Amino acid sequence: MENTPETGWRSRGDNSLPEVFRSVPVPQEGSFWRKMLAYAGPGFLVSVGYMDPGNWATDLAGGARYGYTLLSVILISNLIAILLQHLCVKLGVVTGRDLAQACRDHYPRPVVWFLWVLCEAAIAACDLAEVVGSAIGLQLLFGIPLVWGCVITTLDVMIVLLLQNRGFRYVEALVITLILTIGGCFAAEMIFAKPDLAGIASGFVPSAEIFKNREMLFVAIGILGATVMPHNLYLHSSIVQTRNFARDDAGKSEAIKFATIDSTFALMFALFINGGILIVAAAAFHTSGHKEVAEIQEAYELLSPVLGVGAASTLFAVALLASGQNSTLTGTLAGQIVMEGFLSIRLKPWLRRMITRLIAVVPAVCIIGYYGEGKTTDLLISSQVILSMQLSFAVIPLLCFTGEKSKMGRFANPLWIKLLAWASAIVIIVLNLKYLFDQFAPQSWINALGI
Repeated sequence: MENTPETGWRSRGDNSLPEVFRSVPVPQEGSFWRKMLAYAGPGFLVSVGYMDPGNWATDLAGGARYGYTLLSVILISNLIAILLQHLCVKLGVVTGRDLAQACRDHYPRPVVWFLWVLCEAAIAACDLAEVVGSAIGLQLLFGIPLVWGCVITTLDVMIVLLLQNRGFRYVEALVITLILTIGGCFAAEMIFAKPDLAGIASGFVPSAEIFKNREMLFVAIGILGATVMPHNLYLHSSIVQTRNFARDDAGKSEAIKFATIDSTFALMFALFINGGILIVAAAAFHTSGHKEVAEIQEAYELLSPVLGVGAASTLFAVALLASGQNSTLTGTLAGQIVMEGFLSIRLKPWLRRMITRLIAVVPAVCIIGYYGEGKTTDLLISSQVILSMQLSFAVIPLLCFTGEKSKMGRFANPLWIKLLAWASAIVIIVLNLKYLFDQFAPQSWINALGI
């Protein structure tokens, strides 16, 4: 019999992602590295959301305008992400629920429907950024018009279905391959750019200048808002349950340990990618006087001439396309988890993923078709604003659930983690609210308040 805390839950739900639930065997005996290999994978799927095309515009703008200064913001954002994903691991491993199922079991039905609508909007917004990013990559590499590039991205739904039917490890293998492709491209870009190593080191140290310079603070808030993705919290709490670990306390402790190592390592790789984008922008554009570069297409056009390396722009576009495709793979999984978890509605996987894809593709095609291709950056920024608005509605339930002994038993968050997690949540919420206020409040209000 499973030793799972039950007293704090109203009901037990169905298994999360039932087609792959406990499908990956975990050795009960063996070396550390053998077990680590068994648990490796979900963290990389989660890390994809931290390096998706929605992050590129903010990282590019931060590096081009302010050099290496905002590397500290990327580092802090990444540390917050590591903590939140650890809590997702704990929730999924200990309770056998993903975050959406936990919300359904705990909250009254009107609240559940409200949270579901918000989460679907966030997933659609994130998917929109991924579709547009992939389409831009296809345009830069092959000259395909953006509208047709958006349509082509619907085909990756079939890739997810094919791989998941063969086993969840195939999905993980494809995602890791694409991540390594992105990492390889930016490692080469940094070699070409020859950045200032002393500047990079100082950039990872938080600077008071960020708070004194209002425009720099605005970009910093954008980086933070674009880094922590709400759908990743639902995704991670589900896919950790693909491992068939022992369901006693010892097995859960081991699963939490190895899954946390997996996600921490993967998120440090995401830190390398996001830092790499900013470092390349700083070395290539800030130092050469191109400080206003913020659009992906403009960065692509300038990279090779500025660096004097013909392959630089091509590698940039390849990395963008890989990033967009990777994000769509995990985004479709998150969409399935959210619908099944909140509403207990099970559609055929191909239908659920096609609905998710169309929600993103149709607005992108309509806006690009009507306004033209110059609106792609506005689309990316708008998607990040929507994500920022939804984030607190995912973070707060996660902290509440993992902090309660009635739900987590002896695995409930200790006091120091509670304090650290709530402090991180407050920082995220306050900065995202300021980001939204600065986006939409009349300038007269901002001037009157002096902020």
